Amino acid sequence: MRLIKNGIVLTMEGDTYENGFVITNGKLIHAVGGMESLPSMEFESEFDACGGYIVPGFVDAHSHIGMWEDSHSIECDDGNDDMEPIMPQLRAIDAANPFDFAFREAAAAGVSCTVTGPGSANPIGGQMVAMKTFGRRIDDMAVKSCAAMKFAFGENPKSCHDDKHDGPTTRMGTAALIREALFKAREYGEKKRLYAENPDENDKPDFDFSLEALLPCLDGKMIVKAHAHRADDIFTAIRIKNEFGLKMSIEHCTDGHLIADLLAEEGVGACVGPSLTDRSKSELSNLSFRTASALSQANVRVAIITDHPEIPQKLLPLCAAMAVKAGMHRNAALRAITIDAARLCGIDAFVGSLKAGKDADVSVFDGYPVDFNSRPVYLMQNGVPLDIL
Repeated sequence: MRLIKNGIVLTMEGDTYENGFVITNGKLIHAVGGMESLPSMEFESEFDACGGYIVPGFVDAHSHIGMWEDSHSIECDDGNDDMEPIMPQLRAIDAANPFDFAFREAAAAGVSCTVTGPGSANPIGGQMVAMKTFGRRIDDMAVKSCAAMKFAFGENPKSCHDDKHDGPTTRMGTAALIREALFKAREYGEKKRLYAENPDENDKPDFDFSLEALLPCLDGKMIVKAHAHRADDIFTAIRIKNEFGLKMSIEHCTDGHLIADLLAEEGVGACVGPSLTDRSKSELSNLSFRTASALSQANVRVAIITDHPEIPQKLLPLCAAMAVKAGMHRNAALRAITIDAARLCGIDAFVGSLKAGKDADVSVFDGYPVDFNSRPVYLMQNGVPLDIL
């Protein structure tokens, strides 16, 4: 067992220990508490936080790290396979390269987990992977190999396929293709169910890899991450979510501060960003660091994201700090890169907080983690201290 002691423990589970400890056992957290309750025992290693902040590893809820590799061009661009507009069968775990140097930089900044995957060229682009940021083999780094399905609305799928002279070329076309795929998948799933219940009376449907990939979305077992910047595109995504009973988060949500009350009524969460960038296209005309704050104040669950490589993933804590500067409470900003980010991705059973039984991803900072001047002084992933600072 390993011990981290004498720090301000922010569990992100509602408990704070002004002078506390975290004990890890192998890859998992064994115990969290105040120093007065520290058990008397021998530890493999001890780290004295010296009054610093002990927090869970950060979670970036939306990224493309390893899909567009650092310092490379087309030979290592694997984020958009736009041969067809509907490609739910694609899996990011088959493309993300853990040897991309950006992973190491992210880990050194305290980002221990990321959800990375396809871009937004297609209305349905494929499945994202939730993975750790330190390791050599993605199969060992994966927290959830098929963590979310990527949908895209608005400008990106429209412009990509307009250039290719195929569909969709309008927002109507994008929504129609997504609906069509979901209708077909629902029918496919019903045929499978009927055959399983009574194979003598019902035909077995021909296997369809694309439709098979969408079934977990219709069953509520896989979250849909809906790329949508503009308010009208956000509501199109929500409309389809409600029609098919999907679990969905809105990705980017650039116009979110304009409709925060309506998003709160819908009960949909938002992964906000990239905000540390310019207004490079029309959909970003309302880009503001105030978005995360406005949504949080409206009781919308918020994750702050980098959308790496749009913003390097190592700057995730800086993005949270900028949101605080724009009015977001610093506790809410920290939640937006820990437990709330994990919950929006359906991986909170593993990461996002300091709790017995969760993955031992622990960071120690010399100041409050989302303050500009704070630095990591100790990092651990899966119970292993990282010698990368």
